[in-house]
Amino acid sequence: MDIESISEDDYRQLSELQHFLFCRRQWALIHIEQQWDDNLKTVEGEIMHKRAHDETQTELRGKILTVRGMKVKSDKLGVVGVCDVVEFHEDTNGISLNGRNGKWIPRPVEFKHGRPKKGQEDEAQLCGQALCLEEMLCCDIKIGDLFYGETHRRVEVEFTEELRNIVRKALQEMNQYYKRGYTPKVKPGKKCKNCSLNSICLPEIQEKESVNLYLQKHMQGEK
Repeated sequence: MDIESISEDDYRQLSELQHFLFCRRQWALIHIEQQWDDNLKTVEGEIMHKRAHDETQTELRGKILTVRGMKVKSDKLGVVGVCDVVEFHEDTNGISLNGRNGKWIPRPVEFKHGRPKKGQEDEAQLCGQALCLEEMLCCDIKIGDLFYGETHRRVEVEFTEELRNIVRKALQEMNQYYKRGYTPKVKPGKKCKNCSLNSICLPEIQEKESVNLYLQKHMQGEK
């Protein structure tokens, strides 16, 4: 699908990348079917992001300028979002910033509740932010950071060409699914156990028979 044919009102959100790469069905249930069910992890994660975004300040400490809650977008990729934090590190190889002396290199920082994951969904979301910033600021961004609440540590992420392609492909696929209103079929796995949408998705049943058929049998059994 041609991104140029998408209205900006239909741009995907950067935060959707994490859902999509974790589970395409979970993404569709949330963003196409508008279904959601909070669990402890999702609530705590929302609180962490609100704290980061609420402190909408620009702060200069030494050679690091910190901007919180920065809105970003990419017309090339058809995506918009908000960065938890963007650090601008003073560097002679950087870019000029309006109202600031010197040169600066952008470095996005994303806050995550919990610990680092085995998959690349967190790295991809951060890389999506970098791609937006590169397009907006006409620069190259090589690295960013993921800060995890449980470990209280940063994990440095390199924005390799492989990771960039994962982001581009995922956003293209997301836009296609959204335009079609398509919800992928379930692919049960270990991740289903802690998914906040487990009671809505019903992965064990989906694998064996349709939800509609299950509900019909269940209702008939109650009569």
